[in-house]
Amino acid sequence: MRLALISITLTVLPFAQGDDWPSPVTREVFSQSRAYFVRVIPGKSLGDTFGFSGAAKGPFATAEFYHLEKDRSYRLTATAPLLNPVAPVDFYVTDSGHLITLDNWHNTGYGKVVAFYTPLGKAIRAYELSALFTKSEIEGFGHSVSSIQWRKFSAAYIRPGGDTFNITINDKGAGFVFELNGAYQYCETRSGKFQCRVANQDRTWQPFREPNPGHR
Repeated sequence: MRLALISITLTVLPFAQGDDWPSPVTREVFSQSRAYFVRVIPGKSLGDTFGFSGAAKGPFATAEFYHLEKDRSYRLTATAPLLNPVAPVDFYVTDSGHLITLDNWHNTGYGKVVAFYTPLGKAIRAYELSALFTKSEIEGFGHSVSSIQWRKFSAAYIRPGGDTFNITINDKGAGFVFELNGAYQYCETRSGKFQCRVANQDRTWQPFREPNPGHR
């Protein structure tokens, strides 16, 4: 669960006492195989973000999906709106062309904090923090004026094999392992044992189960 892989961040995240964020810019992320890349174009709906209800609303962020062709050129295969009013903070592309986004510009921890998309841009599943943690757990995370520090920002990565995605939550090793269909295990050390749950409600803790590979 803890093998590191280089990730690419859409914007610099200065989460701390202040909430001064760089303006979002258009960025691209490639899959590890370089067979796919996704370009994310920032949206213009600041009014749909937490703390900016009076601001202008407009189109959400847009993703362009590209695939490597036999002649070594990249072909645009799909253009799709994302669930981010302005932009995701981080995004990742698997070797099957799936897109995974994390958090929202200027609003880490608010809105859709993790979302999964098919290689053609169709949303598969998305979560808000309230679907992953209890109210008291969310209150226990660090908070700034407009963000919630719910995860380790340098510790999210596509796991070896490309079919699962890891998000590390804290320095104690707690974290999520997501499948590309959005199913997850949240795991932490409990009474000296590494235990996992697969839902936020009606929690049952069991040993970690390596997900079945090959989901596409």
